[in-house]
Amino acid sequence: MTAPPDWFYQQSAALPYLLGADGLKIVLVTSRKQRRWIIPKGVVEPNMTAWDSAAKEAWEEAGIEGVIATESLGTYQHQKWNGTCTVQVFPLAVTKLHHQWLEDQERQRQVVSIDRALKLIEMKALRQVLGQFEAWLNLYPHSSLR
Repeated sequence: MTAPPDWFYQQSAALPYLLGADGLKIVLVTSRKQRRWIIPKGVVEPNMTAWDSAAKEAWEEAGIEGVIATESLGTYQHQKWNGTCTVQVFPLAVTKLHHQWLEDQERQRQVVSIDRALKLIEMKALRQVLGQFEAWLNLYPHSSLR
């Protein structure tokens, strides 16, 4: 098997969130193979910005539409394809959760509190980025993303 092209190792993720009367909620999905709780992510498409690519992944993997930030919350790394992928994470204010979507037969989706998300996510590097999210929200109190 040949190694994937270098650009496969540059990935982006959407951190889908909802702000409501019951507080801040995060939308998680399961990975396809290991069924671990993650956020939607994928390879940054060569013809797209990292944030637009992340928004596309949110739709495909979790049936989410929303307004995505153009500034990264942070990055994390994970091992895949015999190499190290660097993932930029972009907050996405959810405007619609669809009942059916492209990968709905392959993944589960769950809307949870940030505390619950931190318990469900096994990947330490992703938990660290998620741990910065509430501080990020407080920096942008008048953002169009709220």
